[in-house]
Amino acid sequence: MTPPGFRGAYREDELARAVYSEAAGIARVIPTAVAVPADADDVVMLVRWAAETGARLIPRGSGSSMSGGAIGKGVIVDLSRINRLGKFDERGRTVWADPGVLWSTLDVAARKRGLRLPVDPSSGTFCTLGGMVSTNASGAHTLHYGSTRAWVNALDCVFSDGDREVITRGETAPKRVGAIARFLRDAHGEIVAIDKRRPVLHPGVRKESSGYAVHEYATNADLVDLLVGSEGTLVIIVGIQFSLSPLPAATSSVVGSFSSLEEATAAAMMAVDAGASACELLDRTFLAYAASAPNADPVLRERMEGAAAILLAEVEGGSAEAAAAGAEDLAIAFKGAGAMDVDIALTRERELDLWELRHAASPILAALDQSTSMQFIEDGAVPLPRLPEYIEGVRQSLSARHVSGVIFGHAGDAHVHVNPLVDVRESDWREKVNGLLDDVVALTARLGGTLTGEHGDGRLRTPLLDRVWHKDALRAFALVKKAFDPANIFNPGVKVPLPNQKPIEDIKYDPLLPPLPREARAALDSLVKTRAYDQFRLSLIRGSS
Repeated sequence: MTPPGFRGAYREDELARAVYSEAAGIARVIPTAVAVPADADDVVMLVRWAAETGARLIPRGSGSSMSGGAIGKGVIVDLSRINRLGKFDERGRTVWADPGVLWSTLDVAARKRGLRLPVDPSSGTFCTLGGMVSTNASGAHTLHYGSTRAWVNALDCVFSDGDREVITRGETAPKRVGAIARFLRDAHGEIVAIDKRRPVLHPGVRKESSGYAVHEYATNADLVDLLVGSEGTLVIIVGIQFSLSPLPAATSSVVGSFSSLEEATAAAMMAVDAGASACELLDRTFLAYAASAPNADPVLRERMEGAAAILLAEVEGGSAEAAAAGAEDLAIAFKGAGAMDVDIALTRERELDLWELRHAASPILAALDQSTSMQFIEDGAVPLPRLPEYIEGVRQSLSARHVSGVIFGHAGDAHVHVNPLVDVRESDWREKVNGLLDDVVALTARLGGTLTGEHGDGRLRTPLLDRVWHKDALRAFALVKKAFDPANIFNPGVKVPLPNQKPIEDIKYDPLLPPLPREARAALDSLVKTRAYDQFRLSLIRGSS
């Protein structure tokens, strides 16, 4: 039954629930209903109804998340239709945006004004800004500019009892909001004390999307820091004010091929010290697929042969000459670290050719007939000096379990994406998946890393947090959650685990899983194939208005 006063779309039929049962990750969870608010006032109405009835709400944008935070057994709240981009303050370099605005929409509008949001996830063409804030998303340029948290000035929030308030960086938190009053009374003092005794962070890890940002809050006493990255578990975000940066005057890029991961890591550390704006690593497993792409650059294909890894780095400058000089310096550093070959791209066209390599394997992986690319160990980050150990450990686990895999990532941040290629026709494929997950979690913990650098804990990693966070950190997370959402209305099972929660339950690729309705299955398969996650799900099935 539609919640009283709710003006948006609300559906409980099998077809609508099926088309929202999957996101970009491996999991499938059939929700109880789907709600598509018409505006922020509709969100307030929906939250008040949930507070009265005990309904569970799972906020969601494009559904491009990997870790299962956008699916769940409650009511999916699709915020993608709340998508107005506000007026730019060009002098102050800020803009207000609704949560359903796509990063690409903001990027196009900002660039016309000589500005940009420098956090640039590879999913930028289809991910929403609300989703980016919810996971503290990152991208290639996070190396120089930081993750989403650093660029959020203010958040327009709906709290678990239906209060709505704007929380602004640097301003005193409004105590008239019940959830904030509870937090200040019941959690603030203890979580600050916990962080003072033992900081709630992974030392040396440059990117973090796991847990709540207790250390940042304890350092700055700013609620914006705590709410960014909270994955829809503390508030529902209905508006965001971003800071923007000027566009660089010029860029140049450098590509180097290395015979060992140790050399590539040494070069990445040099790139960081040299102020590179981006530095990406492509491991030999990735290169094997990228080299087979029919449109692969001939020069790069030659560079790939015999390489253990390739680094792609970008340098920004105040002029074309400055960017070119920075690239020359970086090329010298790469050679000094042992690079077999180094190429420099000084023109925009050549730069685009080089960076296209970063995406070359995706179409091939999607088209595999015998194996399925599964993202379940795809977001680990470790201290930069431990990067070779991490990648080698992942390789050894894949080999020991007879699974192929593709490895790539953000070398300057020691943040690695892994796509195991699993053959679901094999009788023991689930054992391999669970074993790989266990192996890599243990490896990450041993190296002092985090399970998620930019994609969030979701339902996949939340039950595993006790293996990479100390007990006091877990207590701090629980205190934050209880203060903001005591009835556990918002996205239960994310950030703070439910009793007996498992990391992996239904996997959408499982041939033994009951099939979704044919119309829903066809819609979702088409969406994945075209990577059109921004398509409104209800528009893909019957009964939409």
